[in-house]
Amino acid sequence: MNTALTPEQLEALRRIGSCTLANAIESFHRRLRNEGFVDDSVRCLFPELPPVIGHAATIKIGASSPAFAGPDYVSSTDWWDYIESLPAPRMAVVQDASERLGVGSLIGAVHANILRALDCVGVVTNGVVRDMPEAAKINLQLFAGGVSVSHAYVHIIEFGKPVEIGGLKIHSGDLLHGDMHGVQSIPLEIATQIPMAAAKVTAQDEKLIAFCQSAGFSLEGLRAAIAQTSG
Repeated sequence: MNTALTPEQLEALRRIGSCTLANAIESFHRRLRNEGFVDDSVRCLFPELPPVIGHAATIKIGASSPAFAGPDYVSSTDWWDYIESLPAPRMAVVQDASERLGVGSLIGAVHANILRALDCVGVVTNGVVRDMPEAAKINLQLFAGGVSVSHAYVHIIEFGKPVEIGGLKIHSGDLLHGDMHGVQSIPLEIATQIPMAAAKVTAQDEKLIAFCQSAGFSLEGLRAAIAQTSG
């Protein structure tokens, strides 16, 4: 999937904080306000890193038990070709379909570096990750349900198909944004309009905050300022 967004347009979207981005997307009324983002079962492991943006490379794995058939992830490498076929930058989106989550991680020191070499800026998974210092060293952002010491019986079930992470259904090639607050999808049909909408949201918020911090603050003035904002 080609978003037809230029590197400059992607960078403008990347720089927007996720809360402002969510508010900006809301202003277009293209989806419900409780949709389009990953819930708090998946958390950002490196909140000090800046926002990331990338096209979703969707992968489904098993980890808690051996695969009944097919190769393990070490000898099955065609999913790397799939990732490389997507437009950069990329986000590896890994749904752990194990009957027992939190046992084995696909992402460790080696695969963190493989993903970075494949222009992945982050990993989003309902499962676990490991070797966090290595991922931090190469600025690979991690959004995960937790951490583990082992890869256990990790194997690739499928890739390039829709997955679900933290209540968000993600399709191959979807544009994802993430920072310390979490991960959300960006509707491609409004992507180029979002930076301007975000700037408007920021200006409105800054005006209200400045009033709250001013010596002239009053509830009457606050109600009037909010009425102007929503008008």
